Amino acid sequence: MFTGIVEEIGEVVAVEPSGDGVRVRVRGPRSVSDAGHGDSISVSGVCLTVVDRGEDWFTADVMQQTLVMSTLAGVAEGRPVNLERATAAHGRLGGHIVQGHIDGTDELLEVRPGAEWRVLRIALPRELAPLVVDKGSIAVDGVSLTVSAVSAPGASPDWFEVSLIPETLSATTLGDRAVGDRVNLETDILARHVQRLMAFAAPAAPDSAASAAPTEGGSA
Repeated sequence: MFTGIVEEIGEVVAVEPSGDGVRVRVRGPRSVSDAGHGDSISVSGVCLTVVDRGEDWFTADVMQQTLVMSTLAGVAEGRPVNLERATAAHGRLGGHIVQGHIDGTDELLEVRPGAEWRVLRIALPRELAPLVVDKGSIAVDGVSLTVSAVSAPGASPDWFEVSLIPETLSATTLGDRAVGDRVNLETDILARHVQRLMAFAAPAAPDSAASAAPTEGGSA
């Protein structure tokens, strides 16, 4: 479990085939400072498991499904990545609850600079659009952000906007993102649970016995 507060920008330093997936080596001195075998580290929003580590690096296996669902598909040496260690149970929840389970990816549509901030407009896969609300939370490349605007239902394409403060621009890879780049998206887990519950909701069927019983004063 993560909070979407990036601890450092790391770098992919090696990529090797591993079955139908890949094994990546990532440099991240802070992230491995107290990491052990089997620990979880978020790599640009993707929860990966440490299988080996050195003084300033760790390796992790990325299975085929993760490659299909995230921007780790085609990952190569030299790519900068956002890194965050799993949050401690006694730690502060500085962002929001982030699982590191990517819902999908989509394209950065627009970058609008402000006086001291930057607004990103990002396309949304149609199936994720109902889960994103104005002033709600979303993780983009593992960064916990607040939605500052969202498209109306039925828009084409669906989109949302986030406003990045200087700290986010300098402390994460989002400061270097350009129009056309693809980013990892994870919607709010609470919204996903509600959507699933609603899928099973249905109006209660009327009680047939009660509806057949004569009302008071009815004819015999």
